Amino acid sequence: MESTSESLFGVSEQRLAKMRRYRKLKDQVAAAGISAGGVGVIFAICLIFFYLLYEVLPLFMPASMEERSTLTAYDLTTPYFTVVEEQGQVALAVDQVRGPVFYNASSGELVSNPALPNSSPITAFSKDAPGTRAYALGFADGSVLIQKPSYRIEYGATMQDKTVHPDIVYPLGEEPITVLDGEAIQHLAYRESGDQLRIVAANAAGDLYMKDFAKTESFLSDEVELQEIDTVRLPAPSGKLANLLLSLDQRWLFLVEAQGKVEVLDLRNPVSEMRVFIADVVDTQTRITVSDFLLGGFSLLIGDDKGRISQWFVTYNDNNQPYLAKVRTMTLEPGVAITALQTEHRRKGFIAGDANGNIGLFNTTAEREVLDETITDRAIDWIAMSPRGDTAIFKARERAPVRFHMDNEHPEVSWSSMWSKIWYERYEEPTYTWQSSSASNDFEPKFSLMPLTFGTMKAAFYAMLVAVPLSICGAIYTAYFMASGLRTKVKPTIELMEAMPTVILGFLAGLWLAPLVEANLAGVTSILVLTPLFCIIAAFLWSRLPRDLSTRVPDGYVPVILIPVVVLAGALSMWMSDPIEAAFFGGSMREWLSNDLGIDFDQRNSLVVGLAMGFAVIPTIFSITEDAIFAVPKGLTQGSLALGATPWQTLVRVVLPTASPGIFSALMIGLGRAVGETMIVLMATGNTPIMDMNIFEGLRTLSANIAVEMPEAEVDSTHFRILFLSGLVLFIFTFLVNTTAEVVRQRLRGKYGSL
Repeated sequence: MESTSESLFGVSEQRLAKMRRYRKLKDQVAAAGISAGGVGVIFAICLIFFYLLYEVLPLFMPASMEERSTLTAYDLTTPYFTVVEEQGQVALAVDQVRGPVFYNASSGELVSNPALPNSSPITAFSKDAPGTRAYALGFADGSVLIQKPSYRIEYGATMQDKTVHPDIVYPLGEEPITVLDGEAIQHLAYRESGDQLRIVAANAAGDLYMKDFAKTESFLSDEVELQEIDTVRLPAPSGKLANLLLSLDQRWLFLVEAQGKVEVLDLRNPVSEMRVFIADVVDTQTRITVSDFLLGGFSLLIGDDKGRISQWFVTYNDNNQPYLAKVRTMTLEPGVAITALQTEHRRKGFIAGDANGNIGLFNTTAEREVLDETITDRAIDWIAMSPRGDTAIFKARERAPVRFHMDNEHPEVSWSSMWSKIWYERYEEPTYTWQSSSASNDFEPKFSLMPLTFGTMKAAFYAMLVAVPLSICGAIYTAYFMASGLRTKVKPTIELMEAMPTVILGFLAGLWLAPLVEANLAGVTSILVLTPLFCIIAAFLWSRLPRDLSTRVPDGYVPVILIPVVVLAGALSMWMSDPIEAAFFGGSMREWLSNDLGIDFDQRNSLVVGLAMGFAVIPTIFSITEDAIFAVPKGLTQGSLALGATPWQTLVRVVLPTASPGIFSALMIGLGRAVGETMIVLMATGNTPIMDMNIFEGLRTLSANIAVEMPEAEVDSTHFRILFLSGLVLFIFTFLVNTTAEVVRQRLRGKYGSL
């Protein structure tokens, strides 16, 4: 007897059962594959997140210091200055009695004590910029001698097996330079530039003298000859000098007085006008204990007996008058006097020690204390530091010096330095600034992410301002009003625009569109007015055509008539650009914006980015929006129309609410595309990291900044890791936008899904 399955389907029961098992197996395999793919995507995203986090976390790891050895063989008196050489093997101390002394940086044993060509007692000391390693000694006979340590490295069997041989060289000759005639130099400051040497010296009475020398290098040897240019007696200080400091550019002379005042002399002025101001850097109940220049020779660090270290530099007020600005104040231990101060050789940071044996590592740019430890119960006499900042020697009163290993990789980074205004050295006020590199070794890195984040949002805003109205309105008309035959041509054409490589769009925007907009700014602006005006006029004329003519155009094909209207409006606007500029803007709209309105204009600006990136975003928003509107069930629209609603009422009250989850998703995806775009903003913005909403100025985005600077960033450097932090910020922003979009989409679907 024939089975039921055979009579109905022509397949035996066994065959049908086998097919069902096979179909179930395929369903299970497909479900497992889809699940594995989804899990794989989530895993890949998590892997990217944790890798970015892995690269970023060292930026925020605390600094540390570890004791390595005690220099028991050290037997020098209090030196003027001490420093550890690059390899951390040998240290130099400029002793008040014995002059330059090299000693082992681990044990304190004497390495060498080069003899001085001048037998007169040393009475003063001054160091040049840290990068030069040079310093000057002042003698009791009024002469000055400039020295520089030199290190020769001898390698053994391996690169790690090396021996450092120190020596003293005389870059300006071994002959002492006479500055004061027979009077002991009490205080000394000097700076050496490429062609000039400037020395300022003070005698015991407080009289100040400045001598300038011209440097001439011999063509036949490395010897340098000095020719005296001028000798000037400077204005006398009003109080007792504690220190004498000369800025790197040889212009500003700081007379630091122990009682809390700093007199500033402008050495470019005539002698009678040199004293430009006197600043009270501490209150009357406070005494200055230490003072020195920060790296670069412009910022003055003042330590006092209340445990505070303040940073000052010369800037200008609104009347273009110089004044000594207090930039920031950092505290080691309140109420405890600062007794030692050593600035870093390659960063805008310093180490301070106080009378209770506390050691603090500070960074001025980040305006934070990186490390604070107590290493002894005695006052810190002096601090020596290596150029790399990884080795430091601390000498406490009546204690042997102790060597520490320092781990302080990224002190210049803090949340405030990346997201708040920072008063950078020689700036007139606090600013948001991104400037990661410079030709100068004394450069202060500026790692503010605010200009980059602002530029990212600005580029996305103008791109969405161009793309959203065109894409949403175009999608509504295409899906709801346009004839199906025309829709099958328009929709694929617009979606095909998405295949255009963004590098091509950026190339065209930077090299063709930007000059075109600049040359025809009035015409480009006129397009925004003439195009809708011409469309309204065309619609009015169309409504006045005889019915037998207007009905010849099939329903849904009427918008084709607007194509020549739009082209005509654009062509007429560009043709009228020069006459409009001549009639209303004095011949140049760009100059009118700059001179009359005070609006800066850059050729590669946000307008160009908005047009180019809007063109790139339009296909994405249009396609998703059009699909969402077209997918609205026809029964809903037909029912609405049957109940007497007009097509526009049906669109606004039925179609758009039903399609709103898809429309919102389209907007969020378009926004994500605009935020993450790289090549267009890289080639069409000028890459200027500024914070200005002006549509005629450029910008720099986070993604473009990564593309520009990552190839040149030193691996594992602060700059390198901050670029990864930029990527992490973009990643988190995209995640939050997509999460918000999904939450809103689900709520919209729940609200309008019952329509």
